[in-house]
Amino acid sequence: MGASLPPKEANLFKLIVKSYETKQYKKGLKAADAILKKFPDHGETLSMKGLTLNCMDRKSEAYELVRLGLKNDLKSHVCWHVYGLLYRSDREYREAIKCYRNALKIDPDNIEILRDLSLLQAQMRDLTGFVETRQQLLTLKPNHRMNWIGFTVAHHLNSNASKAVEILEAYEGTLEDDYPPDNERCEHGEMLLYKISLLEECGSLERALEELHKKGSKIVDKLAYKEQEVSLLVKLGRLEEAAELYRVLLAMNPDNYRYYEGLQKCVGLYSENGRYSADEIDKLDGLYKSLGQQYTWSSAVKRIPLDFLQGDKFYEAADNYIRPLLTKGVPSLFSDLSPLYDHAGKLHFAVMIQADILEKLILELEHSIRLTGRYPRRTDKEPPSTLMWTLFFLAQHYDRRRQYEIALTKIDEAIEHTPTVIDLYSVKSRILKHAGDLAAASALADEARCMDLADRYINSECVKRMLQADQVVLAEKTALLFTKDGDQHNNLHDMQCMWYELASGESYFRQGDLGRALKKFLAVEKHYADITEDQFDFHSYCLRKMTLRAYVAMLKFQDRLHSNAYFHKAAAGAIRCYIKLHDSPSKLATEEDDEMSKLLPSQKKKKRQKLKRAEARAKREAEVKNEESSASGVSKSGKRHVKPADPDPNGEKLLQVEDPLLEATKYLKLLQKNSSDSLETHLLSFEVNMRKQKILLALQAVKQLLRLDAENPDSHRCLIRFFHKVGSMTAPVMDTEKLIWRVLEAERPSISELHEKSLIEANKFFLEKHKDSLMHRAAVAEMQYVLEPNKKSDAIKLIEDSANNLVPVNGALGPVKGWKLKDCIAVHKLLETALTDHDAASRWKVRCVDYFPYSTYFEGKCSSAMPNSVYNQIGKNHENGSASLPGGGKIADSVASNGKLEAFKELTI
Repeated sequence: MGASLPPKEANLFKLIVKSYETKQYKKGLKAADAILKKFPDHGETLSMKGLTLNCMDRKSEAYELVRLGLKNDLKSHVCWHVYGLLYRSDREYREAIKCYRNALKIDPDNIEILRDLSLLQAQMRDLTGFVETRQQLLTLKPNHRMNWIGFTVAHHLNSNASKAVEILEAYEGTLEDDYPPDNERCEHGEMLLYKISLLEECGSLERALEELHKKGSKIVDKLAYKEQEVSLLVKLGRLEEAAELYRVLLAMNPDNYRYYEGLQKCVGLYSENGRYSADEIDKLDGLYKSLGQQYTWSSAVKRIPLDFLQGDKFYEAADNYIRPLLTKGVPSLFSDLSPLYDHAGKLHFAVMIQADILEKLILELEHSIRLTGRYPRRTDKEPPSTLMWTLFFLAQHYDRRRQYEIALTKIDEAIEHTPTVIDLYSVKSRILKHAGDLAAASALADEARCMDLADRYINSECVKRMLQADQVVLAEKTALLFTKDGDQHNNLHDMQCMWYELASGESYFRQGDLGRALKKFLAVEKHYADITEDQFDFHSYCLRKMTLRAYVAMLKFQDRLHSNAYFHKAAAGAIRCYIKLHDSPSKLATEEDDEMSKLLPSQKKKKRQKLKRAEARAKREAEVKNEESSASGVSKSGKRHVKPADPDPNGEKLLQVEDPLLEATKYLKLLQKNSSDSLETHLLSFEVNMRKQKILLALQAVKQLLRLDAENPDSHRCLIRFFHKVGSMTAPVMDTEKLIWRVLEAERPSISELHEKSLIEANKFFLEKHKDSLMHRAAVAEMQYVLEPNKKSDAIKLIEDSANNLVPVNGALGPVKGWKLKDCIAVHKLLETALTDHDAASRWKVRCVDYFPYSTYFEGKCSSAMPNSVYNQIGKNHENGSASLPGGGKIADSVASNGKLEAFKELTI
């Protein structure tokens, strides 16, 4: 570096490099300017000055200088390396790799460039190149431990675990017998555990176990040692030894559910689906009773038997488990037991019986405490709070069973008993949300929040309720109470608060504000891009610190990152926004299209070019402005000022897309790749491709829907709609059309739902199979109207003849209806929009009022939508973010902040 410079300037060049490495950028710039005064065309100095400016957020200048430096000295590996670093800082990894490869053509043995290249190859999962680069690094510097480990991991990631083991053994051969020293024992132990996991992955189980026992004294993490050993013993079929080891692990941590599951497998009493014979249940009961005597303080050993016991034994075990927790006042008790209400492995009747037994048990406890102040068959008096926690449990129980009136009665009684317990108000808020009164739920959540202003969880729950009630402004101001001072709106984004952005996006979507909704959904998508980027620093850190098992697990997690539920929701939300935008384009876009349609083709081309130039100029000006503000925006303390204001806070620019369906397809491909087993993915695929007239892709979506759940109402809708659309198409003319037609003719017979049936017959057959289900009847009615528009009255009658049958329960206090609120709302919207019969929609609304008296959507008699309700004014002023409380004041007036009242002053304006 700087070899072509005189000694004085060469020393200055070294100072530039050192200043860059130590982040003394002004000092580096000064040295660069001193060299450039004498040698203005020195390429390496120009490149280093550009790299320094890049670190000072002056990107446009940085790129100009680096490109000029490269132009002046194309044969310099420094210039190419710097150009690669510049691209890397902007996440242009493929371009950076090209630059590094060009640098290596000039200096093929440069370790620094090779190391940077290997990091990018790991990031981009160029595993073949990663192996080659790591091998070259090891060849150049074989006495460096990190090069051995990097070469090992490269082969492992490239699906060659056996080669990775060989490399590790070769590395161990270079070590002395007394290795490691005390300060490296942890790192060496991690390497040994990694090697054993590689042997396990190769299938060399005996060798792995032998190696584990041989090197056990050098492994510091004894818990990981035992867990690895028991895993190998189970895979080798040595179950008795494994069972003994699981008991040792349970002695160390008797609340670890995985250890109990492993012990059950070892004694042959484990079932994947949770179903057991009577004999197996007796054996399991005996096992857990013996374990319970050993670990009397363990919660898990008492809770796990509730998953398999039935009848009287379940009653006894549940009684023993619940009583002390009610006495102690554990708010999470119902959450702990809630899996018993929908245990996937049990038969439906068994689940109902378990829920009924729980109800019977808690009612008996409540009755005994009311009358005597003590539990049944007990002499000790219970504290007064036990009754309150029993009512608290019952309220959640009835809420789960959709018996909202009983649930509200119980929770109101609990609040009257002890009005200072915050959890009571939170649960009442949840019950009202399930009952359909979102405004009242929001008010109660806010009341709970005001009782403890320092609790972030309660604040977050309150924000969630406000967003569900579409009180977005108020929700945002409430969420900001727990952000740092300064640029608070950016703080929520910087904290990657995805649940908030998703809930906010859904609220904006419901209100028809597609710009803001898209902005929130795409913000979540950006978080996932940032999470992917965040792995970059770990490629070198984990190899240096030898956290190899965690590193490989992290890389595997990153590879399936986009299958996460939050990303799925964000991508699906964005696709729905683009579909809606395509169906109902914004007014501005429509006006622009009308204006363009009046122009000649040559004028259209000129106008488009003019618009592109204007956009590019505006972008450059914004970049320069940002750079200037970044350069000047440094306080005396050295901290930067807040980020520049968002140029598009309402997402208006996001709506100005030429082809919304093209944008939707980008996110749809990600869902198809990462969430292929989700019904929603293929429903969205069907909607997008039908609008794009991509018939074969729409057929593919239909087939995937039928594969996942052929009995789902939405799958049936898509099937009928697709073949109805195909049936109405004109005869094929072009060769491509004829080919598509032949594919459709070949595929239709393979669809069992349409086998030797017309669409009308298939629709009737589907009705016969699901005549007791409201949503299935609604789907059939909608498709009947599509197929036979003249029989609209029959389709409406099909819906109106649906019966809200009682769900059979034993001993419940009130009837449990089969219909769900969200389904009834969906049917009402169907009657209003798809079937366009407002009279039928009104009749349906009147009918649903009796079933859902608390629903504001149906204006139920007990909801806040009615004048006689104490919450009747809540939610009527969403636009300015205010809502009324029972006392007549505004929520904004009652909101107390944790030292940040100024954030709420504008709420009362």
